[in-house]
Amino acid sequence: MCKSVRLLLVAVLVSICHLGLFAADVDITACGAVGNGTTLNTNAIQKAIDVCYKSGGGRVIIPAGIFLTGTIALNDNITLLLKKGAVLLGSTDVNDYKNLDPFVDGLGISVGWALVVAIDKKNIIIEGEGIIDGQGSKLKAQQILTDTRPESQRWGRRPFLLRVVRCQNVSVQGVTLNYSAAWTSHYFQCKQVNIANVKIVSHGVAHNDGMDIDGCQDVTIKNCDVVSGDDALCFKTTSSKMACKDIVISGLRLKSGQGAIKIGTESMAAFENIKISDCYIYDTANGGIKLLSVDGAHIRNIDIHDITMVEVKTPMLIRLGARLSVFRKDQDTQQPVGTLENVTIKNVKAKAADNAQLMPPSGVLITGIPGHNIKNLTLENIEINLAGGGSSENARQVVPEAIDKYPEVKTFGPLVPAYGVWARHVDGLKINNLKITLSHNDQRPAFICEDGKNIELNTWTIPETTGAQAVIRLENVARAYIKNNTVTGSAGAFVRVEGDGSSGVHILKNKIPGIQKKVELSAGLKANTAVLN
Repeated sequence: MCKSVRLLLVAVLVSICHLGLFAADVDITACGAVGNGTTLNTNAIQKAIDVCYKSGGGRVIIPAGIFLTGTIALNDNITLLLKKGAVLLGSTDVNDYKNLDPFVDGLGISVGWALVVAIDKKNIIIEGEGIIDGQGSKLKAQQILTDTRPESQRWGRRPFLLRVVRCQNVSVQGVTLNYSAAWTSHYFQCKQVNIANVKIVSHGVAHNDGMDIDGCQDVTIKNCDVVSGDDALCFKTTSSKMACKDIVISGLRLKSGQGAIKIGTESMAAFENIKISDCYIYDTANGGIKLLSVDGAHIRNIDIHDITMVEVKTPMLIRLGARLSVFRKDQDTQQPVGTLENVTIKNVKAKAADNAQLMPPSGVLITGIPGHNIKNLTLENIEINLAGGGSSENARQVVPEAIDKYPEVKTFGPLVPAYGVWARHVDGLKINNLKITLSHNDQRPAFICEDGKNIELNTWTIPETTGAQAVIRLENVARAYIKNNTVTGSAGAFVRVEGDGSSGVHILKNKIPGIQKKVELSAGLKANTAVLN
């Protein structure tokens, strides 16, 4: 193409931007954007979006180049297409960002500024082989030169990379999201969301969540790769007005500085009908799977299966609590205590990290609060490799209730008294086909339940240990069935039953050749508390 023809084409495209003529595609360079990495292009990119919208919608094209920008807002029927070699680069000046939907996060900080935003829109697409980069570390370094508040307050002013709020029919595919200054992508009260083949690399500053799905419905997420400094895949409900439900997740690779798969912590409305499968979790510095209702949410009908974890500090934390925070105080009111029920987690293989938040490490923590039990939780086909190392003194560690506290693994520290599964305030807990391996001897029980009803432990493979008072300890447990389990080590007893609330313990068809005493009752319990077969 000769130079004169190229100049004519540019002139036509510029005319489109200035005159608002109909156009299916608008290249941002035709509206004045310069991809040199230093020119601030916020106005030019926004002009391209507005022109495309006024023409009836279409594609706003980010060509190869580095385009520096502050907040840009998408509109109805807009596709933001990032070509191969395109970088949408976030400004390092916090004043270049807008907060179009303010709210308060789980730590009580005002947040909501963002780089790419869509508010109350429909038919939004972000796709292509390009990159959106928030320059999080550089932005923080620039911010702290003038913002002298403590970091715990200052971080909320930093922008998210992508915020999609109350939108319908949203698609994000193929793009790479890098180095946000806060949460990487936040979808709030959206319907019909499809996220596929997205790569996220976001760490270097605090609160670098990967994907936050907040009160959204009819969501599909497939084949994404997330490396995040904070939670990798996190479901939230920061408003009580819309549940997070009808969600299918599969084929994710997740590396996290906190939780890999997390429901909560912000948890005012329900989480229901959520299926997560075929995910690989690695090098995660907190929990692999964390289910947390602490602000009134009903967590129910959750199906998580076929999960592999490697070097995860604590494989599972399941918590029903009563923090009862409110995040949009001008729009919402405090909720009553929620529920956590009808959850199934199966086909999980986990190599727990030797160095964990709780030392010595434990595999699974499950706890409600007094008067509010976790109900109908099933764990099935679970394999966990643990470091071991617990002492007989550790086996009597008292775990705080922490009823109104932020629900983290470390909240229940410094350790829990069981190495495999520790459960408290549960009703209808079923654990089938659990296999635990230990690198070192552990004198804690493999399983402890405190304040439980209708407990079933079936077909466990319990590693060889020595010196423990009991392999299983039940404290104030009514109706328990412990059957078809295999123990290769030795202990004072297979099952020890304690507490005046204990009754109806059935111990059936277990293989425990190295243990002479099948059951041991604490002082004062009736002889018929446990039934042997």
